[in-house]
Order: sequence, then C-alpha cells, then structure tokens
Amino acid sequence: MATIDGRPAQYGISLKQLRELMEHRGREGVAKISEFGGIHEICKKLYTSPNEGLSGSKADEEHRRETFGSNVIPPKPPKTFLTLVWEALQDVTLIILEVAALVSLGLSFYKPADEDAPLLQEEDEHHGWIEGLAILISVIVVVLVTAFNDYSKERQFRGLQSRIEGEHKFSVIRGGEVCQISVGDILVGDIAQIKYGDLLPADGCLIQSNDLKVDESSLTGESDHVKKGTDVDPMVLSGTHVMEGSGKMIVTAVGVNSQAGIIFTLLGAAVDEQEAEIKKMKKEAKKASKQKSKSLTGENDGRTPMKAAAHPPQTTQSEVIKSESDGNHVQQPSTSTAETGHKKEKSVLQAKLTKLAIQIGYAGSTIAVLTVIILIIQFCIKTFVIDDRPWKNTYANNLVKHLIIGVTVLVVAVPEGLPLAVTLSLAYSVKKMMKDNNLVRHLDACETMGNATAICSDKTGTLTTNRMTVVQSYICEKLCKVLPTLTDIPQHVGNLITMGISVNSAYTSNIMCPNPGDLPVQVGNKTECALLGFVQALGVKYQSIRDEIPEDKFTRVYTFNSVRKSMGTVIPRPNGGYRLYTKGASEIIMKKCSFIYGHEGTLEKFTRDMQERLIREVIEPMACDGLRTISVAYRDFVPGKAALNEVHIDGEPNWDDEENIMTNLTCLCVVGIEDPVRPEVPDAIRKCQRAGITVRMVTGDNINTARSIASKCGILRPNDDFLILEGKEFNRRIRDSNGDIQQHLIDKVWPKLRVLARSSPTDKYTLVKGIIDSMVSDNREVVAVTGDGTNDGPALKKADVGFAMGIAGTDVAKEASDIILTDDNFSSIVKAVMWGRNVYDSIAKFLQFQLTVNVVAVIVAFIGACAVQDSPLKAVQMLWVNLIMDTLASLALATELPTPDLLLRKPYGRTKPLISRTMMKNILGQALYQLVIIFGLLFVGDMILDIESGRGQELNAGPTQHFTIIFNTFVMMTLFNEINARKIHGQRNVIEGLFTNPIFYTIWIFTMISQVLIIQYGKMAFSTRALSLDQWLWCVFFGIGTLVWGQLITSVPTRKLPKILSWGRGHPEEYTDAMNLGEERFDSIDSDKKPRAGQILWIRGLTRLQTQISVPVIGGELQERLIPVPYSKSNTDQAFGN
Repeated sequence: MATIDGRPAQYGISLKQLRELMEHRGREGVAKISEFGGIHEICKKLYTSPNEGLSGSKADEEHRRETFGSNVIPPKPPKTFLTLVWEALQDVTLIILEVAALVSLGLSFYKPADEDAPLLQEEDEHHGWIEGLAILISVIVVVLVTAFNDYSKERQFRGLQSRIEGEHKFSVIRGGEVCQISVGDILVGDIAQIKYGDLLPADGCLIQSNDLKVDESSLTGESDHVKKGTDVDPMVLSGTHVMEGSGKMIVTAVGVNSQAGIIFTLLGAAVDEQEAEIKKMKKEAKKASKQKSKSLTGENDGRTPMKAAAHPPQTTQSEVIKSESDGNHVQQPSTSTAETGHKKEKSVLQAKLTKLAIQIGYAGSTIAVLTVIILIIQFCIKTFVIDDRPWKNTYANNLVKHLIIGVTVLVVAVPEGLPLAVTLSLAYSVKKMMKDNNLVRHLDACETMGNATAICSDKTGTLTTNRMTVVQSYICEKLCKVLPTLTDIPQHVGNLITMGISVNSAYTSNIMCPNPGDLPVQVGNKTECALLGFVQALGVKYQSIRDEIPEDKFTRVYTFNSVRKSMGTVIPRPNGGYRLYTKGASEIIMKKCSFIYGHEGTLEKFTRDMQERLIREVIEPMACDGLRTISVAYRDFVPGKAALNEVHIDGEPNWDDEENIMTNLTCLCVVGIEDPVRPEVPDAIRKCQRAGITVRMVTGDNINTARSIASKCGILRPNDDFLILEGKEFNRRIRDSNGDIQQHLIDKVWPKLRVLARSSPTDKYTLVKGIIDSMVSDNREVVAVTGDGTNDGPALKKADVGFAMGIAGTDVAKEASDIILTDDNFSSIVKAVMWGRNVYDSIAKFLQFQLTVNVVAVIVAFIGACAVQDSPLKAVQMLWVNLIMDTLASLALATELPTPDLLLRKPYGRTKPLISRTMMKNILGQALYQLVIIFGLLFVGDMILDIESGRGQELNAGPTQHFTIIFNTFVMMTLFNEINARKIHGQRNVIEGLFTNPIFYTIWIFTMISQVLIIQYGKMAFSTRALSLDQWLWCVFFGIGTLVWGQLITSVPTRKLPKILSWGRGHPEEYTDAMNLGEERFDSIDSDKKPRAGQILWIRGLTRLQTQISVPVIGGELQERLIPVPYSKSNTDQAFGN
C-alpha cells in the first residue's frame, strides 16, 4: 500500500464528500459531521491532529495539494497587447480621422479625366497621398502609445495586487507550533486558529469555539451575525468575517472547491455569458431596429437578473463584483449602482475634471464644426460663384481636406492626454508611496488625500508605538510605580492574578523571544501582551498555566467588544463549580465589583466610597500620566457552602444572563499600561497643522489618558480654543429631544472638537459623516480616518480616505480602507498628504500647459480658416503637437517629485476651482503672446523675413517656408512654455528643481531633436520645408520669449482678476449625472439617447479616466472579501477596459 510520509496515501474522506459536507448549515451540519463519526474522526481521516496540526513535511504538503487542490483561484489571463491596441482604436476621434485619411488617400489616387488641369498641378499631385498616409501613421503612433501605457499600467497593478495578497497571512498549527503562513499555502487538513476580525481564507469545520459570531453577508446577503459552535452550526466558510469570539477549525475545502470559490467560478462564467449576450443583443438591435424594445426584453427573460443589459461588459463585471463585496446576495446587484455612485462622489478631483471636461468639450466641438462649415462655404463661393466653375470630381478631395482640418481642430481641442496624465501621475505616485509605507488600494484615495482638511486618528498604535508595558500597579492597597515581585504580593492573590491574566486572554496573544538580548516580540492583542509581560515579570510562566487549562476546557468566553469593554472567561474549578475571570476598562469593572483584597490580602467589602476614592487617587492619576488602566477581577460559583465573595449554585448557571453573572466580582488589581507616543508623531502633527489640516483623536480610552496623549502629541495646543468630549456627552450634544442626530447640532460641536474619548465605533462614524456633510466651511471638509478594528469598517468606508493599520489592523478594517499603512505610523499619513497634493498639482500643471496649447491651436486653425482659407497648421502638424502635448507632456509633468513646501499651503477642499485665477492668468497670458507672434508671422512674417508668402496658395500646393516657420515657432513656444508650466502658484523661479526630474528633461530634449528632424527632413509628410540657421534662430528667439513673458505675467496681481476666470469649481454631487452619462448612456444600445459629439468625445476620454480613478483597481474588493488568495482576476480588467 502506497504511503506518504509514513501514512497511507489514500485519505479516509474524498474531495467530493468534503465539498458536499460544506453545503450543509446549522443542525444539518452537526448531523452530517456526526455521520462521519464526529469532528475528531474527520481529523483522523485527513491524517491531522486537532492539537498538533499537520506535520509540515514537504511530501505531505505536496500530496495534499495534488489531492484537494491549493488555496488559489486561477487568474483570468491579462489582456494581450493586441486587445489593448484594438480598444485604443475604438476612440471616436481617431475613427473619424482614420476614415478621413483613407478617403483622402483614395482620392489622391483618383485621376478623373480633366482636360483643364494645368500641368503644374499634375507635378504636385503625385505627392497628394503623403498627407493621408502621414495622418494614418500619426494615428497608429497615438494608438500604440495608448496601448503601451495601458499594458504597462495593467502589469504594474497586477504586481501591486500580488503584493497586497502576499501580505495576507493566517495562523495555523503545524508540528505543534502556531505559525503564520500565507493564505495561498493553506491546505486541507490544516488546523487554523480564528479570532475576532479575521477574514476566513478557506472553508472548515469548528473543533472548538468561544462566543463565535460570523458575518456571512458576503455569501448569503443576510446582514445578521451568525452564531457558530460545534453543537449549533460548525461550518465556517471562506470570505466570511469573524465579528466576535475565537476558535479553532480544521480546513476542509480550499480554492475553487470552497463555497466562495464555487461562487467565484460561477460569477466568472456569468460574466462571460453576459458579455456574449450583450454582443448578441447589439447585433440583433442593429438588424431589427424597429423591434428593438421587444428583442431587448425577450432576450433577457429567464436569465440571471444581472442589471447589465444596457452597459458595456466592463460595467457588468464591476457591478457584480461591487455588489458581492458590499455584502449583497450574488443575484441582487441592484444596490451596486448606488454603491458605485458613492465611490464616484468621493473623488474630489474627478468631479472638478468632469465639469471642466464638459465645458471644453462643448467649446472644442463648436469651433471644429464652425471651421469646417466656414472652409467649405468659402471654397464653394470662391470656386462656384466667383470663378463660376462647374463641379469636378477632384473637388471631393478638397472637401475631405477641409473635413480633416476640422477633425484635427477637434483632436487638438480635446485634451485626451488628461486621462493619461491622471493615470500616470497616480500610478507613479502609488509606486513611490509604497516606499513611504502607504499601500494604496483605491487609486482615487491618493489624490483625495491631497485635499484632506481633517484627519480623525486612532490613538493606539497610530499616535503611539503599540508596544505596551505595565508600568504601575495597585494590588492589596499598595500602589507600585515600579513592577512588584511575586514575594511582594500575598500568595493567594498572586496566584489568582497570574491565573486570571494567563487564562482570560486570547491564546493567540503571545510574547516571543526570537533571540536572547532582542526585544521580545508582542504577537496578538497588545494590551493582553502587556498583561502577559506583567505575569512574566512576576516570575511566572503564563504558557505553563495555559498548557494546564487548554481552550477546550473553557466553559464560556465573553469576548471583548466595544459594548462590553471587558472580557470574561469561565473555567471549571478543580473541586467542583466554576470560576469567572474578567478584565477590562477600570471604571467599568469597578462598578461591577463588590469585594476587594485589602492590606495583606484580606478580603474586604468594596463600598461606593472606596470605589470613588480608588478612582480619584489611583485610576485618575494613572490616566493623567497617559496610562491605560485595566482592572482584573474574578468570581466563584460553588456547589457547596459559599464564602462571602462566592455564590452558591445547584446546577449550571445560565451563562447567557450576562448581567447577573458579571456582578458581585472581587477586584484583584488595577494596572497602568504605558503606550509611549511615537517619537516622530509630534513633528508630523505640527506639519499637518501648518498645512491647514486639523488632527482629531478618536479613542476608546479614558478621557484623562486621551487628554495626556493628545497634549504630548501636540493635538492640544496651550492657547487654542478646543473641546474634549466623552462619547456620552458628544451624543447628548448632537441629538435633539427625540434622540435623532441633527446636522446643525453637529456643526456646533465638530469645529472645536479635538479629542473624543470613550467613544464607540458608531460615534466615530457619526463624527466623520457629520464633518463630511457639513456646509459650515466654504470649501467643504475632506476627511481622512484611521482605524484598525472590525467595528471601524463603517467609518473607514464613509471617510473620503480610510487608512487601515497594516500590522494591528483586522482584515475587515483593511478591506474597508483605501490605503493601508504598512508601518501603522501616523507620520506615513503626512507623506500620503504630500503625494496627494503632488498628484493634484501635477494634473493642474498639465492642464495649464495643455489648455494654453489648445486655445492657441484652435484659434489659429479657426481664424486661419476664415482669413486665409487654409489652416496655417496642417493636420499632421497638429497631430504631432497633440502628441507632444498629450503623451509626452503628461509623462514629463506627471512625474515631478513632491517637495516639502507642498505642506506649507492650505488644502484646496472640495469646492476650490481646479483652474485657479493664477493658472488662468498664465494660460490666457501665454496664449495672447503666442497668438500675437503667430498672427504676426502669418500676415507680415513673409515681408519681415523676406520669404515667399504661404497665404492664398492652392490647397494642393507644396509646403512653404512661411508656414513651416509658423509651425516651428509654435512648437518652440510650446516647448519653452512647458518649463513655465512647472509652477502653478505664481513662483518666479521656473527652473528650480528642473534637473532633479530626469524624465522631464529627457523628454524635453527628445522632443526638441524630433522637431529639428521634422522641420529639416519632414518635407511632404509633415508639410515642411527646411529652414536656414537664421530662420531657426528667429523661431528659438520667439520660443525663449515665452519665459521672459512668463515673468511679466507673474508680476500681474492675481487678486485684481475677476473670479469668473477660475474654472472647474463646484460640489461633486452636482456632476454625478454627467459622469453617469459617460458610463451608462454612452454605451447604451438605444442609440436615440446618445449624447452629442462634444460630449461623446469628452466622455469617451472621461469614462476612461473615471474607470481608472473610481474602480478599486488594486486588490479588487470581491477577491479580498471572498478568498484572499493570490488571484489576479481583478478589477484591473475594467480599469483599462473603456
């Protein structure tokens, strides 16, 4: 018989049986497990031990992987480069240009019999095809650049995503040792320890549990927490969250065989089916446009009701994924629209860009249409009315050329480079932020953080080191400022304290000493680790006590939660009866105590006066030193004669009657735990305050502890007017007589509030929502929140930016967050602010540069068309300018590094315009200079420079030096203006920091060299003629003039300018409709509702921008919620799909 690692190779239970087993719930599950002979029998059949776990040998692991599969979902293959090229080709403007270029190409070879044609024209006509071909080549270049950017972006995000997935570890027992392994390595047969806040990575059956409650909404859609236990419901499923309690389970299904994996596989299939169906429907819609509505409804009948018929496939998938991640049943994705709406509303920058987008879209399309109409009318009047010529087929070519000029004006008017600039800037920042300990999960968080005006921070671990130690104790009426030894404490009290702390703490909390001489490592709950350290300091080994009383001997566990603010464990007493140990916040435990050990360990009644004295003389002074105070107490339930502090029982007490169980306790000790402020925090908070960001502390700690820490951090400054409230008082102030929260009452509290102590997660959520919804400040507040607990989820989700702790944070908190702080350090948040402001500024720089070019190019083409019957800038030239503007400039300006002086200005807030008056002054000022130069050259340049005029030439005539100089001067001015665009706040020194950005100057030099080659050797393809040296010098001279002119513009005081000159102002909510236009109506099958050309073009670019910003690109939420294992079937697919 074959053996593996000394055991039979054949398991006692098959993969099919395990899959079927996991389909049962509740009592059915209990019955099914007993059919197999109970949980211990299943462990035997899988060759594992409930206490020792798997052996951990390589052969055994490999064999389990082959038999039961690994905990990985096979990734959806990434889009190929060719797919991305095809998608880039779908751009409407490019399609119009391609068609026009092909028509132009075809017409250039069309030779109608035309006897009147002069010989000279025939000479030039064999070059006619060059322009059409050049436009096609330009389009190909644009498409390849776009596809390459998308391709590299997708690879970057997949890399980031695997990094996030690699971070997810889980506790399992192997070889009798508890170890943390990556979730991808979990195997069937592993014994996993589960605790509060975990996101379960595989299916399993409970071996033992304490007060375990699980949120299964991600699988069932039911929001109520499900009670789990070996005799109630022993099945725990992957993708669900542990909301309370702890336990131990045997893993029975992993990867695609787990319940979440099965759903995921179905979901993938459903999406593919949906995509196929949409294609089919679109074909049918074209065939039978009259019966459109019938085919639409008929086609969708009897299918899974996924709300996707009128959406592109990408939206379908993201909707299904969204709804799934937000805890709805798979087949109820109706809530997803609201959810995506919420995400959309969040991004401040996005709202401003949408407004700007639609404004420019209208302006651009209007001018483009006017240009074409004017060119065609002028041509017709001149040819058919003035010259009185008959129609000839060759004139079609002229009309196509006019159309091409019009489309090109539109191409230049619409800055499609904007989505690229935003994405590049964000992706670049995200990559750099990784080094600053910020793991960005949602791209928009990066830029929103730059606008943050308020930060609501936790205390423990964020502002403090989260290395807790007991530094003071009060035992038997003795207050010790140094740690006592066991001999200082009466023996029976000492035994109760050490036993009470060792047993009544999660067994996942441990103190490890990897190497002698190193600082011990605290694993698990840090407060519990401090207490266990106290036990060790008394000279007692807590592990030996735990070995005597393993978890399966516990009668009942009351786990810690934000309502109880305490934890209790009931264990059987050796001589019959039960003992309850409890620990928790001092003032809460004190109220439940009726007895206390006094001098020399004598038992005394604990009167109300003694309680108040203890609080006044011991607990408050400890709290004022910034210490967290914890009390330890116990109570005995005995079957026989009861002593003074014991309670007599006849049977087993009703453990569910918590109120009666947790009374008449005997207080053992009060300890003060120190959690020192991180040394770098006061400086980080000063930087925030200087940058105009208000830092508030929201903590569950005692008000005195909170005040002490807030003063040490610098949150409370001596002469400030501030409020410090406890949760109860906060609620009293913000609720009306009916107990309802009123916004106007919150508005009276939050502006001065700096510390909220003894607060519940609901208080935190209420405060965050109140600040976000408040209209008190002009620019509207943008709020960032830090959190680490499962209950912080709602506040993290509500905040504009949610920061979760990478080390101390639970999986639930991480999933609700936008950014994970990998070092749990507040000073990393300041770096996030700096990067966020840098992203915002990079995009503003790009806009300032881009809009100057747009204004000039569009006006030149338009007035040129009216005055000279030809655009001085040819289609290919404008496409080249567009390429410099869009792709190369976005690369150059989006990769500027942040500087510390970004933190010296106030945040922009929600409503400050995207294009400020200073920027508009620069845009209009530079445009004015460039227009004067270009029109000067157009109308009198030929005389000044003594060259042949290019005005009034035939449409088919070859390129002239006159128009080449105009084109070259325009590019030179644009290039030098790119240096001006690096500063947007009116700084004079535009060269500063230029050489710290190699990407910028490399691109600048590359563009300059390309321009020289185009002018000297471009000939017919670029409609240029080679220039002499002094003509070149004139062009460069006009270019350098922009730098000098820039200094003059800077001298004009901005305050004198009217406010109407600022663009892109407004509240995000106003534009969500406009955004929906991009995602829903644009791809709607119902072509009657399509938006107009200007909107289409903008929205096409904008939808791409939105999907890049608003889809949670990294670590798509579904996977993280369902099976947090290395897959990459992420929302990246949607992010680059549009």
